[in-house]
Amino acid sequence: MDALKKGFSMAKDGVVAAAEKTKVGVGEAAAKTKEGVIYVGNKTMEGVATGVNTVSQKTTEQANVVADTAVSGANEVAQVAVEGVESAALASGLVSATELPKTGGEQEAQ
Repeated sequence: MDALKKGFSMAKDGVVAAAEKTKVGVGEAAAKTKEGVIYVGNKTMEGVATGVNTVSQKTTEQANVVADTAVSGANEVAQVAVEGVESAALASGLVSATELPKTGGEQEAQ
């Protein structure tokens, strides 16, 4: 009977020792996994922030190009419209050439 108790006691001690080593091993593995996940998360976050900043900058640049082009185009359209109205008014006899406002080139000549 004593041999049986001693055998079970030794087995119990072995199981306890194995459980402690497993607990330490699992703890170390969990810590390393946590470090890895945090590292990947930080790198991903840095990459996303860089990507967002790049996209934002490119979008701003493109918006500026479009705005500049739109303003330039609107100015050209307005100039052509004014010239067209002047031509139509002259052709219809609604106004005479002397009644039209002078442009920059004509003012310098006179």
